[in-house]
Formats: sequence, structure tokens, C-alpha cells
Amino acid sequence: MALADSAARGRMRVLLVTETFVPSVDGVVTRLSHLVDHLLSEGHEVEIIAPGLGIDEYEAASDPKNSRRSPGAPIHGASTVRVPFYPSRPWSLPTPSVHRMTERVVREFRPDVIHAAQPILLGRAAVRAARRHRIPLVASYHTNLPAYLSRYRAWAWSAPLIARATRRMHRDAQINAVTSEAMRSEARALGLEHVHVVRRAVDTRLFHPGDSPTAALPCDNQDSRLRLLFVGRLAAEKDLTRLVPLMHRRDDLELTLVGDGPQRANLERDFRGTRTRFAGVLRGEKLAQTYREHDLFIFPSVTETLGLVLLEAMASGLPPLAARSGPTMEQIVDGDTGFLFGDENELEQILDALARTSGKELRLRVAAAARAEAEKHSWAAASEDFVSLYRRAIRGE
Repeated sequence: MALADSAARGRMRVLLVTETFVPSVDGVVTRLSHLVDHLLSEGHEVEIIAPGLGIDEYEAASDPKNSRRSPGAPIHGASTVRVPFYPSRPWSLPTPSVHRMTERVVREFRPDVIHAAQPILLGRAAVRAARRHRIPLVASYHTNLPAYLSRYRAWAWSAPLIARATRRMHRDAQINAVTSEAMRSEARALGLEHVHVVRRAVDTRLFHPGDSPTAALPCDNQDSRLRLLFVGRLAAEKDLTRLVPLMHRRDDLELTLVGDGPQRANLERDFRGTRTRFAGVLRGEKLAQTYREHDLFIFPSVTETLGLVLLEAMASGLPPLAARSGPTMEQIVDGDTGFLFGDENELEQILDALARTSGKELRLRVAAAARAEAEKHSWAAASEDFVSLYRRAIRGE
């Protein structure tokens, strides 16, 4: 059904079907938003199927290199429900009405390629439509859902079922995209084939250390306390409870948690009596300024597939202090562009070293190296990875 001639001329019609999109805030939304911006700026046509959250058109971000504003992308909103294990976010189920809507969009838009981002619920309709109409399918694997569900006691039983469903959804894709080499290994272990890694990226114009002569250094902290920052969903898979004993035990640390999620109330209870501040969801320049106001970025999760916030911190000249895992070891050179820890004892040893007077010099050196590393990763290049995969799928490679 897809008209291959439009893709052959260089312009594609791309149907993006995703389980999460704006106005939600997370790493997947960040990546997909930049991808859509890039596609539109390059003249491709894009339509989006996502949970219906009151937005019917995605407005492309302005391109500083081009005064001409790119057209937007229609968003076809699917009906949503709240699920017990993650009540803070609405989800769309693969109901008959969702399948009918997907069929209608496919018939009217006639995409050259369908991109199903993390197909598990809403994405099932995309996989079915691609198979039925013989449209090339690219599926991207952003989130380790089985590992996440295992963190919720009431839903841990479903992790094997989700693993099987993930394998089934990705099996029909001509190409499966992942966000790290560690995730490529995990995807292959799940039985996925044709797995390709897309590059990580960050907006270095928004996230930067500042405009002072010490632009590659974090702002000077006259207080003796180390200011720690976390940005992300307040959810079990983020392992923030690992920090609770530390914050109760030490008076030389301040912690800011940026974000919201299903565990916020529990975390507010657990951190009560410590120097911990819940800042809520921050975006844009407010978020960028918050990065610049801290000394270290703390990242205790071991189930992340990438962790784009790590690159945001690095671009801001904020040294990351992250739990050792496959994806974090791909992004951070321990002691050079950040710090890695295994258990809580190692975390505390690193904090002790960084809190000393001599630790400030180390933090400044790592901050400069982290910024230099982040500058290598542009969203344009990372988005072109997907464009290349779309073309390969269309050509049947």
C-alpha cells in the first residue's frame, strides 16, 4: 500500500505510533520529539498516533539555522485509561476502536514506513496494520518493561508475559532499533533480530554550564554541603530508595528530585526529615538552570536503557554519579567524564572523596570533560540514524 516512489525521491511519509508522547515528560518523549522535529525540518511528512492527552497537533520546534518554520504533525489521540501499577500516567489499550482508528489513519495517510516506539499496548495496532498492509515496520525498544514491572510487587508476575509480548511485537519488524549496546545484547537475548543501535544525543544549546569565563565548570558552591540532583520519573525502577539511608545519615548532602511519578508520596514519606526537596516537573530553561545550580547528578537506577538525563547533566557541566550498568558504562568513563558506583558503600566512599577540599578540583576537571563529551552528540545526527533505518526498511534491507 505504501507508495515507494515518494521515499525514492528522498521525502518519506512516516507514521509514528508511540505509547507516550507530549505533553508527557520522559526520555522517550524527548527522543521522539527531537526525531519529529528533524523529520519535519527535512521535509518529510509525519503523523502520530499516541495516547489522547488533549493535543491534536505537534508544533515543530524552531530551527535556529532556518527562519522558515516547519509544518506541524497531526496527532491522532487514542482513548486512555489509568492502570493500577502506574496511575500517574494514562495509557492506551489496543481496543477495537484503537485498531479502527489506526486503520483509518493508514488508509488516509498512506505511510511509506511505520515506526512503532516500544510497541506493547497501543503499538499492537501499528504492528497489525503494518503486517496487514505490507508497510515496512521499524520498531524501537526504549524501555526494559519486564525489569521495570519486576520492581512492583503486585505486578512482578506479569514480567514474563510482557517479555513474550515484546518479542511478539518486535518479531514483525524489518528493523529493531535500540538505544545502547547493552540493550542490543538484551534485545538479542529476548530473541529479537535485525537489531541496530541509534546514537544518543543532547541539546547542548539548552543544556550548558553557563556564559561565565568558567563556562565548562559547575557554579561555585560556597556552602560545605554537596548539592545532588536527580531528574526523572519518581518510580520504583529509578531505585531512589537507595538514597534514603544516605540522606538520613549525612548532614553534608542536599538532594533535589525533579519529576513526578507513582512513588512520589512514598518517597516524600521516606525522605522526610532529610535535606531533600521535591521540585516537581521542570522543563526548558528552568530545568537547564536547575542542572547548573547543583554539584553532582545522582543516578541510582540499574535498569535504564540509556538515561538521556545523564547527557543533559554532562552537557550542563554537572558531573554524573551513576550506578554501574551496561548503559551507564557506555556513557561515562569512570573518573574522567563522571563517576560510577556499585553498592551503597562505594557510593559513600566517592561522596566522601568529592566532599573534601581536594575533591573540588576533581569535580571541576570531570565537569569540563563531561561537557566536552556531550558536545559530540547532536540530535540531528541521532535522528538521521532513524532516517537511515527507515530507508533500509523501505528498501527491504
